[in-house]
Amino acid sequence: MNAARRAKDLLLDPAAAWIAIDKETGDPAYVLSNYVAVLAIVPAAFSFIGASLVGVDVAGADAVRASIFDGLFGAIFGYVLTCATTLVLGFVVNMLAPVFGGRCNFDSAFKLAVYSFTPVWLAGIFLILPGLRFLTLTGFYGAYVLWRGLPLMTKAPARSCLGFAAAVVGCALELSYLAALAQRGLFGTPGL
Repeated sequence: MNAARRAKDLLLDPAAAWIAIDKETGDPAYVLSNYVAVLAIVPAAFSFIGASLVGVDVAGADAVRASIFDGLFGAIFGYVLTCATTLVLGFVVNMLAPVFGGRCNFDSAFKLAVYSFTPVWLAGIFLILPGLRFLTLTGFYGAYVLWRGLPLMTKAPARSCLGFAAAVVGCALELSYLAALAQRGLFGTPGL
């Protein structure tokens, strides 16, 4: 799998990308090691550079920088939590599928969770400069990518996909918030 090509396809034409994804084997270990491991580096690396080398704006003060140690270990911790978050979200999608009329299939649910996070990870580029951090909101495009993939990957009826997508996005936001909170609490570095 070419992670860059898959990311481009998901961003530019999610409907066609989901058709291709649905035809692939969904071995979670393969997807985790060949896609998540590659793209999750983006927010970790840019967060490290932004927090430790560039600095973060603090009201009434100059840019504050985290120590290299805290920045590096915060980035590693954030990277590991990103991988864990996608795994947990895959379980959530799998558990919610029957509630919204879909089918339980962890491989498909995991692929849905992973590939829907693509815009979030790529938006991590904006963590490099304090003035650009607000652009991480472009990661919300992942909600649209998720919504486009739900009917195909979970076989949920189209009428329930909006509510299904809202529930999954809510869980993803909560998981991401908890991961960022843990990263900030342990290392004092801003998480995604």
